[in-house]
Amino acid sequence: MFNQLLGIALAFLIGMACRATNIPVPAPPTLTGALLVGAMTLGYVITNSLIS
Repeated sequence: MFNQLLGIALAFLIGMACRATNIPVPAPPTLTGALLVGAMTLGYVITNSLIS
C-alpha cells in the first residue's frame, strides 16, 4: 500500500516538475491520454496480482 501511494506521489511530482520547467510530459495532455495511462496502469496492477 505504501509503495502505491509513493508511486502516485512521485507521478504528481514528476508532472509538476515537467510543467514548471516546460519539459514535455510523456503522456498526451488530454483526457484520453490520462485515461490511457490509467488503463495501462490498471492493467499492469491486475496482471501483476494474477501472476503473483
